[in-house]
Amino acid sequence: VSRVPARFRKMIEEAEQATKLKISKETREDLRHLPIVAIDPADAPDHDDAIWAAPDDSPDNKGGFKALIAIADVSFYVRSGSKLDREAYKRGNSVYFPDRVVPMLPEALSTDVCSLKQGVDRAALVCHITINAKGQVTGSRFTRAIVKLAGNIAYEDAQAAMDGKLDHPLKGSALEPLWACWKLLAKARDAREPLNLDLPEKRVVLDDQGKIVEIAIRERLDAHRLVEDYMIVANVAAA
Repeated sequence: VSRVPARFRKMIEEAEQATKLKISKETREDLRHLPIVAIDPADAPDHDDAIWAAPDDSPDNKGGFKALIAIADVSFYVRSGSKLDREAYKRGNSVYFPDRVVPMLPEALSTDVCSLKQGVDRAALVCHITINAKGQVTGSRFTRAIVKLAGNIAYEDAQAAMDGKLDHPLKGSALEPLWACWKLLAKARDAREPLNLDLPEKRVVLDDQGKIVEIAIRERLDAHRLVEDYMIVANVAAA
């Protein structure tokens, strides 16, 4: 610890203090009752975003859906101009290697309080969207919220559940509505005929000594496309 540069020690101390901040439901929308889930790689070291969808009960939107896309509210813990903020600006982003991560923020934040995990309260920035029966986004709003995830699900498990190959406890409450809403979004997207770059993602496989033994292609699943399309919808709403 004594060999850690002073600026890093101060940053780590600031991060540890930030983890003690209390999330107030008085200033945030309480969404902890919704079965929100994060769908990520099985080996994901952190969970930045989560999603939820359900049929819209509004009589003005028959056949439509309500959905939300939640991202970890890092700004709640990292304030503008702080040591953490300045150091994160220098790094720009986290760097992911085959066997490790060099995080933009100390692990007390990046893999703990700023990671959306099952069963624990988390601060989030949430995009609420309304989708009609044609898959068109007809409304959106943004709120700061408290969320408590119903589950962290691997892509492969989510896909297996929807393919009937895995009996997952969240299939009915979370996965099936997400898929149904996504199919509407995908139908509307196909009608727009956008540029679609479906490029294969590589996965580096290491042996026990850390040497590369294989560079494999990750299987492309509907679960990957689903998460990507929800993120695109949120970005378009923000734009």
